[in-house]
Amino acid sequence: MTWRPRLSTQEQAIIRKYRGIKRASKEAGVSVHDVKHGWLKTKEASLFFNNPSYKNQRLKELEKLKETLISDLKKYTPAFPTIKRKPIKEGHLLVVDPADIHIGKLADSFETGEDYNNQIAVKRVREGVLGIIDKSQGFNIDQILFIGGNDILHVDQPGATTKGTRMDTDGMWYSNFLIAKNLYVDILEMLISIAPVHFVFNPSNHDMMSGFMLSDVIKTWFKKCKGITFDCSMAHRKGYKYGSNLIGTTHGDGAKTNDLPILMAQEFPIWWSQTKHRYVYTHHVHHKVQKDYHGISIESLRSPSGSDSWHHIKGFQHAPAAIEGFIHNKLHGQVARLTHLF
Repeated sequence: MTWRPRLSTQEQAIIRKYRGIKRASKEAGVSVHDVKHGWLKTKEASLFFNNPSYKNQRLKELEKLKETLISDLKKYTPAFPTIKRKPIKEGHLLVVDPADIHIGKLADSFETGEDYNNQIAVKRVREGVLGIIDKSQGFNIDQILFIGGNDILHVDQPGATTKGTRMDTDGMWYSNFLIAKNLYVDILEMLISIAPVHFVFNPSNHDMMSGFMLSDVIKTWFKKCKGITFDCSMAHRKGYKYGSNLIGTTHGDGAKTNDLPILMAQEFPIWWSQTKHRYVYTHHVHHKVQKDYHGISIESLRSPSGSDSWHHIKGFQHAPAAIEGFIHNKLHGQVARLTHLF
């Protein structure tokens, strides 16, 4: 017969509470491993606890992601051949901006009237970028500006954004990271065959940390490619000069729109003085807003993503889903808008 120590009333209460947490987690559809901490309250005591398995589970997931990334980079770090291009007399810049993709977002047509998941996200972005390229035919493209980041990923931690807002998700966070990586690689390999590419990363509110890490992985992936350059800093507002164009990009969740013109003049003073046509492309709101200010035009971009439960409840839906791009002439500024609708 095995001797077992007699448990105190308080210890028995704690065990019952823990079993209750497991039962409540199961009923809510949340793994007990995703419960980081909580309170155990009895008549005798109120105890704050940390779940030791939570940290261990996150470490295992990070280790798995790290091993996968290292394996991929070892297997395939391509040495891209230098592409010899004929000089173009009157060149144009093609801006490709797949905004607010939200890989990992889950929308169910039973509730919201439309489905959206990882498979739909990848299909739309590939189709949309191909559509932008097709619509740019007829312009002599000598440079491409690809705008990345901007909520490419739906969450920054299991089931939640950077600040902890809970989200309905499709797939595990590390699987979604790899899906986004493969999507960016496919698109960029497609674009560098057309013209030299400059990749700009915009930090965003859904994936502040994982979005940055993703951009750094993409930069490492193309380290042997001379046809692409990167701006992957954590600066919330980026600038790019093309001929007489100054193009700013930002996610749109930071500085107020009315402040963007003066911020651009302060943060890029030399380029501001050297250019005549100035633009800021913003994101975040998933719908079209455009306004001309003194010396600058500010425009928000549409998103290819669907509406999840929260957006449906709030009524933030039914804006056209699209991938957008722009054509800029070196002398005359933005001369065309390209839209691929879904």
